Amino acid sequence: MRRYLALWAELLRISWRRDRVSAVGMAAVCATTIAAAAGVALALRAVVDGSVHGTPGTALVAACGAAVGYAVTVTLQGTIWDLIKLLADKTDQELRPRIQGWIAGLEGLDHLERTDFLDRLEGARDNSWQISVSLWQIVLATRSALQLGVTLVILGTVSPWLLFLLPCAALPLWFDHRGKQAVAEAEMGTAEAFRLQRHLFQLGTRADSGKDIRVAGAGEEIARRQAVAWDEAAHLRYRARVRAAWWKFGGWAVFACGFVAGLALVAYRAAHGHGTAGDVVMAVTVASGLRQTVQQAVGNTTNTLATRTAIESYFWLRDYAAAETARTAGTVHAPARLSRGITFDHVSYRYPGTDRLALDDISIHIPAGTVVAVVGEYGSGKTTLVKLLGKFYRPDEGRITVEGMDLAGLDTANWRSRVSAAFQDFGRLETTFAEGVGLGDLPRLTDRDRIMRAVLDADAGALVERLTQGLDTQLGSELGGIDLSEGQWQRVALARSVMRDDPLLFVLDEPTASLDAPSEHAIFERQIARARQLAERTGAITMIVSHRFSTVVGADLILVLDKGRLVESGTHAELSALDGGRYADLYGIQAAAYTS
Repeated sequence: MRRYLALWAELLRISWRRDRVSAVGMAAVCATTIAAAAGVALALRAVVDGSVHGTPGTALVAACGAAVGYAVTVTLQGTIWDLIKLLADKTDQELRPRIQGWIAGLEGLDHLERTDFLDRLEGARDNSWQISVSLWQIVLATRSALQLGVTLVILGTVSPWLLFLLPCAALPLWFDHRGKQAVAEAEMGTAEAFRLQRHLFQLGTRADSGKDIRVAGAGEEIARRQAVAWDEAAHLRYRARVRAAWWKFGGWAVFACGFVAGLALVAYRAAHGHGTAGDVVMAVTVASGLRQTVQQAVGNTTNTLATRTAIESYFWLRDYAAAETARTAGTVHAPARLSRGITFDHVSYRYPGTDRLALDDISIHIPAGTVVAVVGEYGSGKTTLVKLLGKFYRPDEGRITVEGMDLAGLDTANWRSRVSAAFQDFGRLETTFAEGVGLGDLPRLTDRDRIMRAVLDADAGALVERLTQGLDTQLGSELGGIDLSEGQWQRVALARSVMRDDPLLFVLDEPTASLDAPSEHAIFERQIARARQLAERTGAITMIVSHRFSTVVGADLILVLDKGRLVESGTHAELSALDGGRYADLYGIQAAAYTS
């Protein structure tokens, strides 16, 4: 509870800082509605008693007061939610970037790849507005509680026995809490199935997957699987909601019994001369309003409880980001240039949730200025090795050193500022073409000359010439721009990777997998030449990951991986000369396939 109070206090400070007028207005509206509700009840008693005792002036004034109080209450009730939406939007403007910053600022990729992390991640990322609203749900619940207190004081003036309506009114709150808790647990337990059905729905309705599905005739099968996943999630959530409904029904049944008994008591006392007609009318009016007041208190409190999943996910992400930052924070800056190189010292890595080692006891020294190629069959560990160099993962065993310094000890942001990379699973950044390239070097995001040079280095000049607005063309059909082919998107990613002029590590992870052979040959020639220039300038190491052996013949060092182990290393000539060697066999098979 202390964490919740601290969060709401922080949200209140943000609201005060961003929109002080609305925050003050919200407090004033809440206070006024409490006073107006009490005033209406007292005015109605005065109306009845004034009429009975023959004082029409008093009755008239009281009636006008009741009308004004009712009008104020109705008017302000509509204003409250307008203020809440306005204040929640203001708070969300600060909360959402903070959440996105935590996600993007994490060094590794575990939180984006593990399902147990994704469940919590989605709760925080997709529900930041709910977290912002939770503060004002608490404010409304507090207002309802105060209004409830005022109501009970008024009822107590009629008969102290009516105060027993308080526990009857509190029971629905507790019962509803039990029900909401069951629903929250069911939602968390079915998050993976719910995410699966949403993925299958998107798979069956998106244009990029539509061709495959239609050619394969798999639409009905995908729809069936989506229905199964939906039924699994919906069934458990339905059962939880049914239990919640029974809890809620039980609470209101108790309140209804107390309500009827209380009104019967007031009527009995008035009939025997222990109260006035005004007391009866006021008791009926206030007790009737008590039901609505309790319902509002219960509703606002349970609405706050409904945000529990989002708030707990927010706490988890905040704590996880802080712990990971503290655990992975490096303080040493990368060297200005490489003179010795990069060394893998008995490095092993296993992906979470698997038993097989993705990299198994890798030891190799890569001299500065080397063009190194990493080859092997699919699943041999090539991309994992590259990701370790980018500090997306950390070795489970062993270490990687840069100029003799442990890579784990380097400041991650500083190290990555000296890395350029084109990844196999490249991002399709739906921005303008210029921004999609310029993001490879943020300080020169608007440097058109540098961007155009990167475009030419990626052999994408002809592509830009065909675009309707050249570098200013919006990419991505969902944003009203044009969509590119897989190969064209890859050229954008490659151009982005060559924006930096002084990297210490230049990674090309299957950079031409979507391109034709002539384009691939031209790009690799250009990139090998660039690698030699970088080696002269900063001693940079260029690492090429490729399954096409013809592209790695000119590398200074070739690493051959097989099932996560480094089985061979050397030049093309050295490895080709190994009788029965893994590289020689794979190269021969591929060469024969291309020849035929």
